[in-house]
Amino acid sequence: MAKHSTLKAKDAALSAQLRKEAGVWLRACREERGLSQRELAQLVNVEYYTFISQIEAGRGRVPPDRLSVWADALQMDTQSFVKTLMRFYDPITYGLLFPETVARSA
Repeated sequence: MAKHSTLKAKDAALSAQLRKEAGVWLRACREERGLSQRELAQLVNVEYYTFISQIEAGRGRVPPDRLSVWADALQMDTQSFVKTLMRFYDPITYGLLFPETVARSA
């Protein structure tokens, strides 16, 4: 039982780290477009800009039903945007779908 809880803690720590990395990437995308958090919040139709801050800090994720809205707001191709976020949010599925990408980055 202790082994299971240790693995669960490691998975949670890895997930938190990957969310932080996704947040760093999203912040760079936002800043590259010259947008403030408030401006991005307006573009993606969220009431509070602090939601953007939470995502960029790794305390939240872009909701799946809002991915295309975020891609548009950041002037990115939707598939490329989603593929990049999947690398952070769901690395196992990403590796199964894009093994050649994982092999190149290893």
